[in-house]
Amino acid sequence: DLEISLMSNDELMSRTRLLDSEVKIMKSELMRITHEYQTQSEKIRENTEKIKVNKTLPYLVSNVIELLDVDPQAEEEEGALVDLDSQRKGKCAVVKTSTRQTYFLPVIGLVDESKLKPGDLVGVNKDSYLILDTLPAEYDARVKAMEVDERPTEQYSDIGGLDKQIQELIEAVVLPMTHKEKFKNLGIHPPKGVLLYGPPGTGKTLLARACAAQTKSAFLKLAGPQLVQMFIGDGAKLVRDAFALAKEKSPAIIFIDELDAIGTKRFDSEKAGDREVQRTMLELLNQMDGFSSMGDVKVIAATNRIDILDPALLRSGRFDRKI
Repeated sequence: DLEISLMSNDELMSRTRLLDSEVKIMKSELMRITHEYQTQSEKIRENTEKIKVNKTLPYLVSNVIELLDVDPQAEEEEGALVDLDSQRKGKCAVVKTSTRQTYFLPVIGLVDESKLKPGDLVGVNKDSYLILDTLPAEYDARVKAMEVDERPTEQYSDIGGLDKQIQELIEAVVLPMTHKEKFKNLGIHPPKGVLLYGPPGTGKTLLARACAAQTKSAFLKLAGPQLVQMFIGDGAKLVRDAFALAKEKSPAIIFIDELDAIGTKRFDSEKAGDREVQRTMLELLNQMDGFSSMGDVKVIAATNRIDILDPALLRSGRFDRKI
């Protein structure tokens, strides 16, 4: 106030004009920012609508084949046209569609690249092939039917006269799943698989169901004859999918009834059917080797004829415990 009172009329008019010009500049800046905000809001709205249109079903189902780290290419010369995709940093993807076509995607799409891995099932736009969503893993319908929907409710008290066998099964399957840390601390490697053998009607299946009830595990029941398929590789795929589903639903117990249907000793045969049965058994051996003994998936098999089973099934590291 003192400074203003000491100023002359000309100085006051000059200061007023200066303030007026600053106000005009600020107003024009405000109008520019408001206009820019409206433009950007309109673009966001349009892009949201485009995304909504592009995300409308149906999607084209595809598999992620590979994820690539592509470095942006150097610009050839100053002032030249630059492809934005070639300058983009980050991951790119190679996908194979259900129409058996393979595409390279410089821009992955709307899915976070860190959540993708090779082999994932994804939904892509049918025109641009951009990945719009991840889909749940696909399993054979026959394998899903093998999963027992309700958890088994059988108790050990329902089984009569098998006290020794029940104790062995608890030691081999139940305790390693319910007290996993203790086994790890003591350095004990529990068996990967348990083979129940004996005459028909002695309680082999009932033992397995009671075991699944005690561990609160998912229960997959595979019958040996179901794994014998007409087409080459079909039985092996069933075994693969069963183990993959069990791993996803873990803790889980896979119960293979009538193991002798696929686990007989190998022999030279000219019949394609015999060779296919042997391929199915080899896939079972491979899957059991791939599972860690400390995992939450246990395999219990039952058979009436242990004498005709292949030695590779009975060796240590596969079906370690025979009850």
